[in-house]
Amino acid sequence: MTGPKTSEQGDQVQTLRAILTSEKEPLSRRFRALFSLKYLASQQPPTEQSVPAIEAIAAAFTSPSALLKHELAYCLGQSRNDAAITPLRHVLEDKAEDTMCRHEAAEALGALGDKGSLGLLRGLRDDAEEVEVVRETCDIAVDRIEWEHGIQSKQEKLKKSDFASVDPAPPLPHSTKAASIAELERTLLDTSVKLFKRYRAMFALRDLASPPDLPTAVPAIQALAKGFTDPSALFRHEIAFIFGQLSHPASIPSLTETLSNTNEASMVRHEAAEALGSLGDEEGVEDTLRKFLDDPEQVVRDSVIVALDMAEFERNGEIEYAIVPEVPPAAA
Repeated sequence: MTGPKTSEQGDQVQTLRAILTSEKEPLSRRFRALFSLKYLASQQPPTEQSVPAIEAIAAAFTSPSALLKHELAYCLGQSRNDAAITPLRHVLEDKAEDTMCRHEAAEALGALGDKGSLGLLRGLRDDAEEVEVVRETCDIAVDRIEWEHGIQSKQEKLKKSDFASVDPAPPLPHSTKAASIAELERTLLDTSVKLFKRYRAMFALRDLASPPDLPTAVPAIQALAKGFTDPSALFRHEIAFIFGQLSHPASIPSLTETLSNTNEASMVRHEAAEALGSLGDEEGVEDTLRKFLDDPEQVVRDSVIVALDMAEFERNGEIEYAIVPEVPPAAA
């Protein structure tokens, strides 16, 4: 019988929504609820839970936590569902919202390939009064949407990625002669090259570092780590995010250095903290993270809390970083 099952599914979304939107819940538990909702929101093809899950995620934008809100925007961008577009536009257009959240909303609209947002994204990209991180993100999002809907995306032969994420830029395509790590590194670090192309080199290097036993893995990570010297905080934060995806021990020294640099932008340090959390089963990582539990930056403190929870998840060998509420079994 489908009736009871649908009701129970709705109860599951409501349970997760209650956890996510409650300021009384520990941040780590709210993050696990968020990733549970992200899973439900991203089902392909969409299910009856998809839109309620998206609405549940969007409902948490009232939170004072910039870290949580930026993660909400990321998860909405990964949903591949147009129901996420309106709340993301609202966040991006709100000049009073935290810059990190607005940047993530712009990136999410790019991930959704939303042609209807091109006018908004171009306007912010070209606004000299807009903060640099938002302008740069809008620039990449415009290029990504134009690439996705253009001929180029249909003609390029892209390496199948090990990662299920919808990235801010696709990797550079295969050619008859595979690009060397040195060539990709030159593109990655060349600030005269358009940011979208540099991101494409970044994601091509990421894919050369997975699986971790590839002979190209450590050299690719070493090339990516040089990106931490880039003048763009947005660029540096993306390097840290990729290291979180890869969870390769070779990235620990540069991530530790980045987190420890109190002069670094908080959006970069927070991403370094979470990347270290994904490496929580490696010796010394948890001790490093604990040093920053009292960091002056709220978003860094919050990230360390989440990272330590992720580290515990890695250490315990849990199957999924999420909360699955218990609901009664469906009626036969």
